[in-house]
Amino acid sequence: MKEWWQWSPIQGSDRLGFAIIGVGRFGIAVCRELLQNGADVLAVDRSERAVDELRQVEPSVEARVVDCTDEEALREAGVLEMGTLVVAISEPIEASITATLIAKDSEGSRVRQVIARATSDLHEKMLKRVGADRVIFPSRMQGERLGLELVRPNLMERLALDEQHCIEEIKVPEPFVGRSLRDLNLRKNFRVNVLAAGPQSSLMVNPPASHVLEEGHLLVVMGLVDDLQRLPKI
Repeated sequence: MKEWWQWSPIQGSDRLGFAIIGVGRFGIAVCRELLQNGADVLAVDRSERAVDELRQVEPSVEARVVDCTDEEALREAGVLEMGTLVVAISEPIEASITATLIAKDSEGSRVRQVIARATSDLHEKMLKRVGADRVIFPSRMQGERLGLELVRPNLMERLALDEQHCIEEIKVPEPFVGRSLRDLNLRKNFRVNVLAAGPQSSLMVNPPASHVLEEGHLLVVMGLVDDLQRLPKI
């Protein structure tokens, strides 16, 4: 399972690498995850101090001091040669909007996907209007995740497939402990599909109907969000 901020790249964009504009806490988190997965990453920020701090955390990263509102500066830095651009800055709003517009409209830009961070609904609308392919709200997502954890303490991870479907990794609910998948018949009774089950260290993919669920083990299920919410929460 992946973290809330991750995405599925547009086909081919990952081969061109990733550019990150803004290396605050959010930008650094994106950089680190990409680097750990072997991606080609270019990080830029207008603050020399921020770039130096990133280099201390990730010495191998390609990082440069660049004004993200300057088209020629972004071009010379190589940002417009990358397939995916993450605009990790949220303020000033004008800077994130300008960077998005430059990436999408500049002649010769190879950026195929722009993912931008927003701080308000109006900011989101403006980013989409200038071409952002996806707009995210890190604080809102974290709040939603906390809310889910409070009402569903057995939820470990959630991966959204679209607005209606998702995959969830949950701790085996107490009412399911000691019962087989055949007995539970989750597809019929809850309209969800079981993808994997077992201990966290060795999940069994596509487990047989005879598989008995144990306390402390995990269950990976897929279905409509509403149906998944009907599963026991303890």
